[in-house]
Amino acid sequence: MAGAGSSEFNPESVISYKFPETLYTYTERDAAIYALGIGACGNDAVDNKELKYVYNADGQEFIQILNKASVAGLHDKGKAAVIEIEIVSYEKESGEPLCMNRMSIYLRGSGGFSKPSRPYSYSRNPSNQTAFPKIPKSQPFAVVEECTQASLALLYRLSGDDNPLHSDPLVASIAGFSRPILHGLCTLGFAIRAIIGRICRGDHTLIKSISGRFLLHVYPGETLITEMWPEASRVIYQVKVKERNRAVLLGFVDLDRINSSL
Repeated sequence: MAGAGSSEFNPESVISYKFPETLYTYTERDAAIYALGIGACGNDAVDNKELKYVYNADGQEFIQILNKASVAGLHDKGKAAVIEIEIVSYEKESGEPLCMNRMSIYLRGSGGFSKPSRPYSYSRNPSNQTAFPKIPKSQPFAVVEECTQASLALLYRLSGDDNPLHSDPLVASIAGFSRPILHGLCTLGFAIRAIIGRICRGDHTLIKSISGRFLLHVYPGETLITEMWPEASRVIYQVKVKERNRAVLLGFVDLDRINSSL
């Protein structure tokens, strides 16, 4: 993407960009590796709420998923740009849509492509869909504390994110970290597991949608503290690193319904 001072950059060419469709095949093994990578059964190998994610007695199964991505937004922030990407995943055989993932990517040094008096900003999503609620000042309804393993990033990368920032000490040092950092989506996985376990009582089907905002890095081996505040059919959450007493992730989860046992 062109940076500041470029008069040739056309935002519309970014908005209209067509990504190639991608096909992925996921097996029972892939699902189990992912679950282990976000801490499932980490404290109890026979946890009756989580064992189902890492052990399937019915035998090998698989699913083929077709991903279709598009640019959903673009914003000129001066010295940087923010691009919104939406990915809709379909079950290949039936064509049934399974889920939609939306992400915002902050691109340093890629802004300045529009007039400062009228910075370019486009999104096909209503602004209220991207607004994040404030963390309540009251005590959380539930708190889950889990220590991550020092080798966790090496396990999580087996789910497909092999960025060397999470495994190579030299790359991590060049990026300004003292050692390789944990994948952000791994931290998110820990948070959602905590919500499923404490708020949903192990029933993952209650989850309707998940939103998260990454604030700070996590080092493998650090302790994650997930705090939860249920509000109607929404659970606001925050994740802190215990050793540094810093918030690293916040967001909310919308539920289809509230578990009657709450």
